[in-house]
Amino acid sequence: MKPYAKKFYKSSAWLKCRASYILLRHGLCERCEGVGKIVHHTVYLTPYNIHDPNIALNHELLELLCQDCHNKEHHGSSDVVSDGLMFDSNGDLVRSE
Repeated sequence: MKPYAKKFYKSSAWLKCRASYILLRHGLCERCEGVGKIVHHTVYLTPYNIHDPNIALNHELLELLCQDCHNKEHHGSSDVVSDGLMFDSNGDLVRSE
């Protein structure tokens, strides 16, 4: 997670927006209909727009994705990148279990 985004993703406004969006989408990934886990911003958040509720908290600019679809969006694949490694929900490279 980008340092400028940590406070936003812990904010009451984001947590309420995220929860309401998951309910709106019935908890299903909008691409594959698997279990949705990550509320993805279709307009990437930057230090310049993260405090604009018309971008950061707008349901029309969100998408509920499962882990695999989110990895494909950000990294082009849901596959392990090297033996024993994978991307986590924050897009960080971690050891696979």
